[in-house]
Amino acid sequence: MKFVLLFLFALIPTQVFPQEPVSSPPILAASSYALYDYTSGQFLLEQNGNARIPPAHLTKLMTAYVAFGAIKQGKLSLAQRLIPSAYATRTLADEPRMFLNAGKAVTVDDLLHGLIVQSANDAARVLAETLANHEMALADIMNAEAQRLGLKDTHFVNATGAPEAQHYSSAHDLALLAAAIVRDFPELYRLYAQREFQYGGINQFNRNRLLWLDPFVDGLAASNNEAEEFDQVASARRDDHRLISVVIGAATDKLRSSESQRLLNYGFQDFETIRLYSRDQAVSAKHIWKGTSNQLDIGFSADRYLTIPKGQRNALKATLETRQPLLAPIDRGQQIGTLHLSLDGKPYLDLPVVALDDIPLANVFSRGIDNIRLLFQ
Repeated sequence: MKFVLLFLFALIPTQVFPQEPVSSPPILAASSYALYDYTSGQFLLEQNGNARIPPAHLTKLMTAYVAFGAIKQGKLSLAQRLIPSAYATRTLADEPRMFLNAGKAVTVDDLLHGLIVQSANDAARVLAETLANHEMALADIMNAEAQRLGLKDTHFVNATGAPEAQHYSSAHDLALLAAAIVRDFPELYRLYAQREFQYGGINQFNRNRLLWLDPFVDGLAASNNEAEEFDQVASARRDDHRLISVVIGAATDKLRSSESQRLLNYGFQDFETIRLYSRDQAVSAKHIWKGTSNQLDIGFSADRYLTIPKGQRNALKATLETRQPLLAPIDRGQQIGTLHLSLDGKPYLDLPVVALDDIPLANVFSRGIDNIRLLFQ
């Protein structure tokens, strides 16, 4: 049995917003792309978002994520000095590198700068050898992290992005990975905004052109593969609103930057993000049976934001669905139902709602009374 409550959001009850026509999304000159709203956790636009692609140097987003995790866990420190092996410093044709020397110590801090600013393969291999003895072994850790983050179309074979048949990702997954870097390691994420880095007397520039072109962009990475296709993962922040764009398969370096900027501009100009509910604010109160309390507040355990096309607030409606009867015990954070959102009469987004309190099981006498009452429901 299900209980459904229909209501209209009164986001600003005293003000009526004129409904504006929704603009058409841009069509990019790229094989696949995705636009992700970091603030609300929504994908605003996708084209072939789940298509598996060779991530090439974008692989190093996950290499960095694993390294960041090791630093956070105290297994690695920025000041720690590592000794590169001959394997790690081997030179391949046209390979991006920070020109490390075998046997010459380098700090983890410099390695991360080389990995992120220069997309250096030698830095990736040194970090892989330190974290897992070999970059192939690091791939196992990278895949475990990918699974934990819910990256369903991603599998790694190495730490650098060297082409392999079973080495792939997708625009959708790369957006989620970028969001995880921003969310889980905000202090280290700042490295992605650095435009240039010098090591060993050699100065190299970040491939992410948007760091020069767009004042709102503060990371992440650009890449190209053996087929001379150009890819970009970019993050931009305006005030407290952050968007992440992924563009895969552009024909030129210049085009990947311009298409990435078009995607970000579309998100900022055509959408707005509103706070639906604050953390622990009750969406509704439901009757609960056999518990120490007969009422349960349900809502969201964190501030819940929603991104919609601008001018469409009055077209937003919601249906709160919970399964009845609700029986104790209930744990705080346990999913109780789903908030179904529609926009202009069409399904838009489903959000899980959770219990905001613990409701323990009542004593035998109270449970017996509720058992009798339930017979007549």
